[in-house]
Amino acid sequence: MDAPSGCNAAEGGPEVNRSSINWSGPMPAITTPFHADMSVDEDALTANITRLFDAGATGMVAAGCTGEFWALSMDERARIAEVTVAACKGRGPAIIGTGSILEGEVIEQIDRAKDAGADGVLVLPPFFAHLTDAEVIAHFEAIDARSSLPIVLYNIPGNAGNALTPDIADILADLDNVVAIKESSGSWGNFHATLLRVRDRLRVFCGPSSAYGVPATLAGADGLIDCFPNVWAPGCLEMWDLARSGRTQEAWALQSTGIALTQLFTSEGRTLYPSTKAAMDYLGFAGGGPMRPPLRDLSADARNSLIAGLNELLPAPAKVA
Repeated sequence: MDAPSGCNAAEGGPEVNRSSINWSGPMPAITTPFHADMSVDEDALTANITRLFDAGATGMVAAGCTGEFWALSMDERARIAEVTVAACKGRGPAIIGTGSILEGEVIEQIDRAKDAGADGVLVLPPFFAHLTDAEVIAHFEAIDARSSLPIVLYNIPGNAGNALTPDIADILADLDNVVAIKESSGSWGNFHATLLRVRDRLRVFCGPSSAYGVPATLAGADGLIDCFPNVWAPGCLEMWDLARSGRTQEAWALQSTGIALTQLFTSEGRTLYPSTKAAMDYLGFAGGGPMRPPLRDLSADARNSLIAGLNELLPAPAKVA
């Protein structure tokens, strides 16, 4: 897939929109692997990206929620952008997360991602502080005015605390540098309403594709951005192709597995990101390893029941260790 030019309307270039990019299909939200001393494991990061492209991914989203952005320094995020861009070269777009409360820090990350050669950036609303709709819009307007890369809006109110409602997304869709949205509200109603409101101007990616990737694809989503391909590839990636090609019975079977995996990863005291890395370790995939505080590795009991569930849900050939 050819990378887009990343033109910037704010600097006098042509206005960008969904037609300015060619991003589509399943683009995994990848983990950030760490060594035992908590330094970033760049070799494992590269190996995971390579494996996922080989399994059918069309691009990569790094340093997002799955990538534990909150536990990374600015220099580490910039280095992750460099490693991701190098691993994506000629295979698909590299989109880099820029999570921060402060506008200046978001812009710094965008600029460093551009210097690394990234194709676009993922931009959250400010988190923790509860904002009015007008304040959320003003934040994105300020980021857009200074952005040197195409922007993917990121709606994940369960984590951010501030939502990009369909009404807000409709307004942000007209900003000069906004080209796409990752809709990870976890609400089908919110996803579908957003899709209907903005798909004429933005590319719309479904976040929780493990939960409703098939209906999102059938409804006209441009692609899927999810953490589950780190563990469940090519299954989670094939869901897109099967639904698009009309092989819906096979697609729905994969969706059922995705729903069961989601339940497994988030039950019995487990949460999504530690479960993802623990499962990668068990399956022998590069990209797992320890969590950085404040997240912690799964307890022995939680890990053992996770493994038991994986053995029931995933076919034996999926395990490499």
